[in-house]
Amino acid sequence: MRLPSLSPGRLRETHVLPLAMFLGSFAWSFVYVSLPFHIQRVSTWDGVATLRWTGWILGISPLATVVTAPLWGRFAGRGNPKTYYVATQYFQGAAFVGMAVARTLPEMFLARLVLGFMGAASTFAFISAGRADDPGEVRRQIAAMQSAMTVGQVIGPLCGAIAAARVGFRASFVLGAFVLFACGALVQAGVDASTTPPAGEPARRRGQWREVVVVSLLILGASTQIFFLTSILPQVMAELGVPPERTLEVGGIIIFASGAAAALGSIVAPRLPEVFPERRLVAGLLIVSSLAVGALVLAHGVWGYGTLRFVQVLCIAPVFPIVVARIAHTAGGEAIGVINAARIGASFVGPVVATSLLASSSSRVLYVVLALTGLACLPLSAMRAHVPAMPR
Repeated sequence: MRLPSLSPGRLRETHVLPLAMFLGSFAWSFVYVSLPFHIQRVSTWDGVATLRWTGWILGISPLATVVTAPLWGRFAGRGNPKTYYVATQYFQGAAFVGMAVARTLPEMFLARLVLGFMGAASTFAFISAGRADDPGEVRRQIAAMQSAMTVGQVIGPLCGAIAAARVGFRASFVLGAFVLFACGALVQAGVDASTTPPAGEPARRRGQWREVVVVSLLILGASTQIFFLTSILPQVMAELGVPPERTLEVGGIIIFASGAAAALGSIVAPRLPEVFPERRLVAGLLIVSSLAVGALVLAHGVWGYGTLRFVQVLCIAPVFPIVVARIAHTAGGEAIGVINAARIGASFVGPVVATSLLASSSSRVLYVVLALTGLACLPLSAMRAHVPAMPR
């Protein structure tokens, strides 16, 4: 079987971009896991108010990204996504430094708002991947980037929790900033400017918008089951009986296990549609994930909770690459921005819903709501418009 030929520039890009995605994901996860604990330490508010502040501080960055990602995707789709990717990494690295110097919760909120304004670097990487001539190469690149991001999410929380426990929260934020600076420099030096899309693309892509809307809603609902946990990690650790002095490191291990499940799910995602019909596959993954998150109501101890969380993330993680890879080759930059904004929007909805429900009710109510959210995505899976399968 003959392998598709790649130009030297494309060859570098297929290696450098996944590495850059790993570094960026690592930096975000490195900082994110310790952020709720840092918020608790600097807060001068009562427990309920601090919990609500935690949800909004964690969620405001993805909310800002959701608002701006389609616009940035449109700009990058008409130009060179590399330029936007590099600028985003430098800009967000500076915002990480702003988080390190913030002394109050409103200042932290402002730093996180600025952090999300520039959009998501992953949007620009997906646009670049979508410009490959071979649809099969598009699928391979998206799978490689998704896997690289997931590996970063696996390693980042554990390293971040250990670093925060050893050198302090603020120093760990600065370390994350330097990783983002290095990520931007790597892409600047190692990736060539991508070619502009053909002139006939916009007309062809406008017919894809019904599919884009359905996929975006599906991604939003499914990904909420992934992103809810970190914002309530201190409270979950307390419910599981973890001693206060060990909550940060044990919580990091739980997030590490979740990331490992997501990595495994992303690795097998490109192969699953070759074995199972795609719509039935997505529906099955949604059902099992929802049952697992609902079963967290019955979890006792760290091991039981961690096992259920592993199974749940293992099932929900493949949904994003499976449903996105099929339309990335024909969708324009703005459409890719919308779809990626839905994934990022879930990282806003998840923390806000989790902290709000936990502040007003209990974790049992939260898990039931999350399970019902996953089941509510089943009609969206059935409604997806037909898109011709990519050549294998």
